[in-house]
Amino acid sequence: MKSNKKGNYTRLKRKVFLQMLLLTLTSIAGVFLLRILLRGQIGEGIVNFLTRNFSFDYQDALMIYQYIFRNNMDSILFIIIVLFLIFLFWLSISSFTKYFDEISSGMDHLVEDSAETVSLSPEMDFMEKRLNTIKDKLEKRKQAALEAEQRKNDLVVYLAHDIRTPLTSVIGYLSLLDEAPDMPLEQRAKYTHITLDKAYRLEKLINEFFEITRYNLQQINLEKETIDLYYMLVQMTDEFYPILSEKGTTTILQADEHLTVYGDPVKLARVFNNILKNAAVYSYPNTKIVISAEEIEGYIKIVFHNQGKTIPADKLAAIFEKFYRLDEARNSDTGGSGLGLSIAKEIITLHGGTIVAQSKDSTVTFTVSLPVAH
Repeated sequence: MKSNKKGNYTRLKRKVFLQMLLLTLTSIAGVFLLRILLRGQIGEGIVNFLTRNFSFDYQDALMIYQYIFRNNMDSILFIIIVLFLIFLFWLSISSFTKYFDEISSGMDHLVEDSAETVSLSPEMDFMEKRLNTIKDKLEKRKQAALEAEQRKNDLVVYLAHDIRTPLTSVIGYLSLLDEAPDMPLEQRAKYTHITLDKAYRLEKLINEFFEITRYNLQQINLEKETIDLYYMLVQMTDEFYPILSEKGTTTILQADEHLTVYGDPVKLARVFNNILKNAAVYSYPNTKIVISAEEIEGYIKIVFHNQGKTIPADKLAAIFEKFYRLDEARNSDTGGSGLGLSIAKEIITLHGGTIVAQSKDSTVTFTVSLPVAH
C-alpha cells in the first residue's frame, strides 16, 4: 500500500525562503547602488584614471567615459544582473545539495553496526526522525533474524543429538535379536516392541527436519471455502481421543452446531490441530480441555482453554516465533520442532485474523479470531 504520509518541510522551506529573499534584496540593492556609483563617484574615478594614466585631458576622458560606460549603462547593469543571478543560482544549488549530502550520509549510517543515531541539520529534523525510526526497525529485524537463526541452529543441534538415542537403541535391540535366534518369544516380543517405539521416535525427529526445510521454502497459499466449523472441531477432538485418554484428559466442545467459517479447511485444521496438540501435551492429567466457538462482533472466535503449568510472560511473548520451544519441551519426547504455533500464526494472519495466547494461575488459553465472510 502506498503511503500518503508527507514530511514536515516547514523549517526547511522557511530557511530556504529567507535565504533567497535575503540574496534577492541584496542583489537589487547592489544594482541600484552600482548604478548610482557609476553615475557618480565611480564615474568620476574612471575619468581621473584616464587622465592620470593615459594623458587624456579632462574633456576627452569624460567623453570616453560617457561613450563607453554612461551610454551603455543598461547593458552593463544587465550583464552584472545576469552574473549575479548565476551566482545566486549556484548558491541555491549548493544549499540544496548540502541537504542531499546529509540525507545520503544518513542513509549510509542506516546499514552501519553503530549504535549512534543519525544526525542532520535542525531544519531536517523530520527526516532525521524518519531515518532513526528506520534504523531502529532495521536493527530490531536484524536482531530478530539472528535470534531466529540461533534458535534454528540450536534446534538442529538438539535434533541431531537426540536422533542418536533412538537410533542407538534400534541398532542395539536388532543386534540382540539377530544374535539370539533362539530367544524366548516373550523376550523377543518385548525387544521388538521397544525397537518399534524407538523407530517411531526416530521417524518423528526426521519428519521434523523435513518440516524445517518445508517451512523455509514453501509459500502458504489459501484455498478458501465455507467450512462447517462445528463438524471440524468435533472430528478433531475424536482424533485426539486416544492421546487424551492416556492422561485421563477429556475435551468439552461448546459451539453452535450450525457455526461456519470461511477459510482454507486444510490450513485451519492444521492450526486447530497444533493448538489442541499443545493443550494435550502440556495439560495436567485428569483435567478438561474446553473448546468454545462463537460469533462476536463480526469475528468467529475459537478458544482453547486447558489447565497446565503457567507460561511466564517473557516466554508467552515468544511462543509464536519460529523454532521457539519451551524448556520442558526440550527435555521431553513430546516436544516438536517449535514450528507449529509459528505456522499457525502465519495461517491465521493470511486469513485476516489474529491468534493470541494467555496464561495465568495454571491455565493456558489460545484465542483464534477469524473474520466472518460477507
